[in-house]
Amino acid sequence: MSAAGTVRLEGIVKRHGAVTVLHGIDLAIAAGEFFALLGPSGSGKTTTLRILAGLEPHDAGRVIQDGVDVTYREPGDRDVAMVFQSYALYPHMSVYENIAFPLRMVGTPTPELDLAVREAAMKVHIDHLLARKPGQLSGGQQQRCALARAIVRKPKLFLLDEPLSNLDAKLRLETRVELRKLQRALGVTTVYVTHDQEEAMTIADRIAVFIEGRIVQIGTPNDVFEKPASIVVAAFIGSPPMNLLPGMIVRGRLTIGELDCVLDRDGLGDGAVTVGLRPGALSFASDGIPGRVELVEDLGDSSIVNVEVGDQRVKVRTQHRPGVREGEAVHLHFDATALHLFDRDSGARL
Repeated sequence: MSAAGTVRLEGIVKRHGAVTVLHGIDLAIAAGEFFALLGPSGSGKTTTLRILAGLEPHDAGRVIQDGVDVTYREPGDRDVAMVFQSYALYPHMSVYENIAFPLRMVGTPTPELDLAVREAAMKVHIDHLLARKPGQLSGGQQQRCALARAIVRKPKLFLLDEPLSNLDAKLRLETRVELRKLQRALGVTTVYVTHDQEEAMTIADRIAVFIEGRIVQIGTPNDVFEKPASIVVAAFIGSPPMNLLPGMIVRGRLTIGELDCVLDRDGLGDGAVTVGLRPGALSFASDGIPGRVELVEDLGDSSIVNVEVGDQRVKVRTQHRPGVREGEAVHLHFDATALHLFDRDSGARL
């Protein structure tokens, strides 16, 4: 196994004509880390991955691998392996030949090649499918074949572009776990692009949140969830995402709609704020923020209750049947520690 690689991106700028796609991306990824680039479609995460792989030119900035500037190196000279969303398998080749392809390209001797192919296939549990063609495989098996082809060369850097998005929900959950186990076993630095935050939260050591060509927050899944750096991150992370309500702080008291409470936090001045409350942090009680139940979404083991508060919709997640009916007047209760406060104008966390 080659040594796991460190990666740094310094001030990466990418333009398409007059449009700037990446606005100075700075990123440092540790050796052996599983790092996710998370963001909605068009936020620049796949472009960043392709620049890292050397597949796409950029307009400014540097790519550093293991302390060496590889900005102008060809993809083949970067010791990276990439798995695309489409898997990009050769349909006329067997699974064995698909996995062997990168080794054949570099002239690996046959006995060594055979051993490496069978070892890679075993690691992703497709060693019984080596004689088949990709067309005879299920989506999950094709995905594993693409992974085996990527790991067979033992690269320093493993780049994955939405590799699970073509799988059905059940298979995605299973493959997610397998992928994390595989990465741990290989110890290879992995950069993983996804728009699925649950995926990023469950498998990544750290996450960079991309919004409109900028990284708006970097941290562990827990950091990003518990302390979103801005309204933009708060509105994106979480399923359902955080409820955001207008509030006002005056002399240590917080007003949200008709609710007025003491704010037990130091150093906050008076003024308009945006109050963030996670759906799971809200419950129904005899007092709190008044509202009316609009819709109950029954998810089986839990429910999402949509409550009209003034002219806004607030979502409440309960772990059981909620005991409230559509049209009913309710009060929303929350613990003071569950409050997230953001500057109304800049959107920054207070």
